[in-house]
Amino acid sequence: MPDDKFYFFVMDVIIYSVLIVTVLGSGSLIFLFKPDDHRVMKFLLAFSGAFLIGITFLKLVPEVFSEPAMFTGLFVLLGFLLQLLLELITEGAEHGHRHEHSDNEKSSPLLLLLGLCIHAFLEGMPIVQGFDLKLQHTLVIAIVIHNVPISLMLMSLYLHYGCSKFKAFIYLLIFALMTPLGSVFSNLLGVSLTSSVNDYMNYILAVVIGIFLHVSTTILFETEENHRYNLQKFITVIIGLGVAFGISLI
Repeated sequence: MPDDKFYFFVMDVIIYSVLIVTVLGSGSLIFLFKPDDHRVMKFLLAFSGAFLIGITFLKLVPEVFSEPAMFTGLFVLLGFLLQLLLELITEGAEHGHRHEHSDNEKSSPLLLLLGLCIHAFLEGMPIVQGFDLKLQHTLVIAIVIHNVPISLMLMSLYLHYGCSKFKAFIYLLIFALMTPLGSVFSNLLGVSLTSSVNDYMNYILAVVIGIFLHVSTTILFETEENHRYNLQKFITVIIGLGVAFGISLI
C-alpha cells in the first residue's frame, strides 16, 4: 500500500509538472512570432481541434458509455452548455478568438482569466487516482495539446491589454495551476466518497467531453473565415485526427 501511494504521488507530480510547464512554455512562444502573424495560430488551432474531437470520439466517448449509467448523456450536454456559458466571459479564447473591445479592456483580463480558470479546473477533475490510468494519460495529452494555442492566445491578449510581461506571466501561471488544482480537488473528494470513485468520475468525464465537443467543433468550423478550409488546413486536420487515432490505439 505505501508503495502504491508513492507511485501515485510520483505520477501526479509528473503529470502536474507537464501540465504547468506546457502552459508556461507555450505562452512564451508568443515572443517568437510577429504580433500580426496569425498563420501559426490557425494551424495550431486546426491541429488541436482535430486532435481534440478525434480523441473524444475514439477514446473518451467509448469509455464514458462503456458501462450503463443514468444521465451520462445529460452530463455531456451539461458540459456543452457550461462551455457555452463560459464563453460569455472568455469570448472564445478557448478556440482562438480575439475580441479586443477598447471599452472593456480594464475589466477583460480578469474576466478572461476567471472563465479560463473554470474551464481548466473542470478539465483537470477527471485526472484522479483510482480512475483508469491509460484514460488519464490520454486526457492529459489532449489537455496539453489543447492548452498550447490557448496559452499563446492568453499571452497575446494580456500584452494587448497593456499588461507588463511579468504580470502577463503571473496570469498565465494562475491559469497553468488550475488543471492540477482540479485534479487535486478530485483526489481529495475521492478519499471522502463512500461509493466508487469510478461512478462519480464517469459523470465528471462526461462534462469534460461536452466541453471538448463544443471547443473542438467551434475550432473546426471557425478556424477560417467563411467556414472555408484550404488544402493546408485540411491536411493539418487529417494529421490531427491521425495522431488522435494513433494515441487511441496505444
